[in-house]
Amino acid sequence: MERIMTPVPAVRGAGQAVEPGPRGAAPELTVVIPTFCERENIALVIERVDAALAGVAWEIIFVDDDSPDGTAAEINAIAAHDARIRGIRRVGRRGLAGACIEGMLASQAPYVAVMDADLQHDERLLTEMLERLYGGYDVAVGSRRLETPVAGLTPARQSGSRLANLVTRKLFGIDVSDPMTGFFMLRRSLIEAVAPRLSPHGFKLLVDILASAGKDVRVVDLPFDFRSRQHGESKLDNQVVIDFLELLVAKLSHGLVPDRFVSFMLVGLSGIGVHLVVLAIMHYTTAISFTWAQIVATGAAMASNFFLNNALTYRAQRLSGIRAAIGLVVFSLICSVGVVSNIGVASWIYTQDHSWWFAGLLGSIVSAVWNYAVSRTLVWRVR
Repeated sequence: MERIMTPVPAVRGAGQAVEPGPRGAAPELTVVIPTFCERENIALVIERVDAALAGVAWEIIFVDDDSPDGTAAEINAIAAHDARIRGIRRVGRRGLAGACIEGMLASQAPYVAVMDADLQHDERLLTEMLERLYGGYDVAVGSRRLETPVAGLTPARQSGSRLANLVTRKLFGIDVSDPMTGFFMLRRSLIEAVAPRLSPHGFKLLVDILASAGKDVRVVDLPFDFRSRQHGESKLDNQVVIDFLELLVAKLSHGLVPDRFVSFMLVGLSGIGVHLVVLAIMHYTTAISFTWAQIVATGAAMASNFFLNNALTYRAQRLSGIRAAIGLVVFSLICSVGVVSNIGVASWIYTQDHSWWFAGLLGSIVSAVWNYAVSRTLVWRVR
């Protein structure tokens, strides 16, 4: 991957007038903006993009994850009077990366940019990004200046971003100063090529794109000052840490380990702790037999695993109400079969090898893979 920061002469200036094409011709640039509860920012971000891209045939595709605050309605109201605005409303699925991928693949423009709706990204950089792509680059990255205090980031988030940037550069050889940014532009042909290898989960799409594209992609860094959010609240929480770990494991294993399997296994490890705590409480505070204490502890661990997976691993398909109750029953049945398969596989391996630790390990792996594969299909309906 080639990283170049020296100025490049523009073949066609983004600020220069563009001759109108034939009726219905595709725009030159599509700006994809994922949204969730950003109603107050929609008109503002359109106004700023319009001012920044004067002379460029552009469109904005908003991809909204069924916001409860009326974001989609606000987008549609503006789109009714401005053909450059399009909205995609996603019902029953969430995730920033998936929203961006869906928006980019819906574009017919030769160039596609991704930016946030919260006005923290400097839309004025779009013109320079476009000029660099005209000049031969494949990706233009809007890099936050993380070496100094950033107004739009808490100290914890800034430190976390610096650490994540270091890790991705070392592990994937991505020579970009801010691979974790959500502000970038690329050729649509590139996203078309790598889309089948991208994960729709999590937040760090640029890392995924660059890691999937290979080292022949020409990338240019364009620093900008990250701004404070004007309206609404940040959507980033502790889940972003798990999403980042999932992406690292999935990419380092070349897709052999599914990204959500990491979260599923972390939840499973927490279930072991729940099991032991409940077992100890039942053993020391009640007169029931160990067998019944073990049954109660197993049930508690299954319930804990279900609710944590429902809140974290599959939060985009989160179950509620009666569906959550049914899901808990089905999940418990699936895990019960997993326990039986664990015992069966481990016992058979032990009779063949007489290595208790190897038998136990393989039994646990078989059980974990079974629980993950079946529960994602039957409980959370992930296809």
